[in-house]
Amino acid sequence: MTTVLEKGSFQFPTASGARIASDQATMDAAVRTLQERKDAWVNVSVRERIALIDHLIHDFHALQERWVAACLQAKGLTAQSSAAGEEWATGPYATLKHLRQLRSSLSDIARYGSPRIPGPVRALADGQVVAQVFPQTNYDRIFYGGVTAEVWQQPGVTVEGLPQTMAVAYRQKSAGRVALVLGAGNVSSIGPMDALYKLFVENQVVALKANPVNAYLGPLLEEAFRALVEGGYLRILYGDAAEGAYLCQHPGIDEIHITGSDKTFDAIVWGVGPEAAARKAAGTPLLQKRITGELGNVSPVIVVPGPWSQSDIAYQAAHIVSMLTNNAGYNCNATRVIIQREGWDRREPLLQAMRGIFRQTPARAAYYPGSHERYAAFTQAHPEAERFGAEGAGNASDGALPWTLISGLDAQATDDICFTTEAFCALFAETTLAAESVADYMDRAVAFCNQQVWGTLSATLLVHPDSLRDPAVAQAVERGIANLRYGSIGVNYWGGVSFALGVTTWGAYPGHPLDDIRSGNGVVHNALMFGQPQKSVIRAKFRLMPIPPWFATRGKVASSVFRQLADLEAQPSLARAPGIAIAALR
Repeated sequence: MTTVLEKGSFQFPTASGARIASDQATMDAAVRTLQERKDAWVNVSVRERIALIDHLIHDFHALQERWVAACLQAKGLTAQSSAAGEEWATGPYATLKHLRQLRSSLSDIARYGSPRIPGPVRALADGQVVAQVFPQTNYDRIFYGGVTAEVWQQPGVTVEGLPQTMAVAYRQKSAGRVALVLGAGNVSSIGPMDALYKLFVENQVVALKANPVNAYLGPLLEEAFRALVEGGYLRILYGDAAEGAYLCQHPGIDEIHITGSDKTFDAIVWGVGPEAAARKAAGTPLLQKRITGELGNVSPVIVVPGPWSQSDIAYQAAHIVSMLTNNAGYNCNATRVIIQREGWDRREPLLQAMRGIFRQTPARAAYYPGSHERYAAFTQAHPEAERFGAEGAGNASDGALPWTLISGLDAQATDDICFTTEAFCALFAETTLAAESVADYMDRAVAFCNQQVWGTLSATLLVHPDSLRDPAVAQAVERGIANLRYGSIGVNYWGGVSFALGVTTWGAYPGHPLDDIRSGNGVVHNALMFGQPQKSVIRAKFRLMPIPPWFATRGKVASSVFRQLADLEAQPSLARAPGIAIAALR
């Protein structure tokens, strides 16, 4: 398959060695069962849904060791690898945490008619409503000390009217629907959590087509989802583009959700070839069904200059590097462009600290299809790219790619591939902006992200507390948070963590039309079931103690911590807290 080199994300080639595809008879039978059971699902009571979630929590927890082992094998890692904790964090832990959150929301609906918001709800000066959703539990307060999160609502929502916009599927019962979920292949919790959103938030039964890259998880998911499969509310199917196209056009599929490439989304909506371009120009999509998608991003990190000490630089260098190295760079929320102020005296020390961490971080297997072709496109455009990692890494023969930094990009080069295209591999870039003051820099950085960097999924902002003592800077930061057109924003905390929190929304900034979809439309996760969210904002202290276990510099700590956190979500008990705290402090 030819690699597409245009704005957005790449067209990913099909994985080889995938599980045998479902034939048409199997797909037809699955959709037929879902059609027969969709109205029954709508009528399943809240109490019965809570019981189903209890079954799901038990069954997902029972197979978590096999789940992680399968992911490690597929990605060329061992249980002793310093990166093994990523699979615990973004697989069993994220899924079990989300199931626990959904259970809490359903319990609130049973008692109060709507999920209860755990923090304050306020209106900004312009009237926009902001609801604090995290921490949600005492366990969150213990293990995420110094971290809070908000969901900002779309304009027009009022403080008084906010509850009426929540859990709409439980307030206004409608006819059942069959949703097709096209799960991503990079992170193992994406498919399950997308399916859970359709089932428990949007009240739809689900045909989940596994991505060929991680179709090896299919049998495990069938086991974990047994309570829903046996009820006829979920079916898991297999295949690549041909099977996906068949299901998308199937008359028994009422709507679609995809996590993947904007190129795949466009192919579903408009078709392919010259006919697709003509349809898009005429505004006559091939697909006549509702479709939502989470479709990638060139994720920016805005570094606000300030009085950073050497230890501050070391901490934030590890923070930024971790945003790339997680999952070998195969994340739509990975660091792609670091933005710094031109002339800041800490700019080069920060880059040097990052280089030092990369040199100590083993190169990872390039397991995602098309990695070497995508990597070559960027390094051919930027032969000055710096490579770090095992000697010889990046050759197709050894299956690895080196961590790669392209620094000093010209911010005026609006067509630079690093600004316009998601690399989706072990590579990121850095650029600088000239500004008259820190506040002016902040305004320019926000405009740069909104206007020049492709995508609207997630962004991160790093700002020293001493910088915020200047009222002009503090106002510019808050103005920037409000003006950034991203679905998730992290302030001193990787914005991509919004994916794993579950209670926050995950998706693009709203408003993309089908003919310019960019990072997508709609949201998932959103455990409090907000009906009109605009974006999620995570805030944290500039430096957290203990250092978050997902930092690349924490080594094997992550496996112990996230395994125990998964156990905690499956069986909450304060007796588990000391062991987790000790592991995190190690």
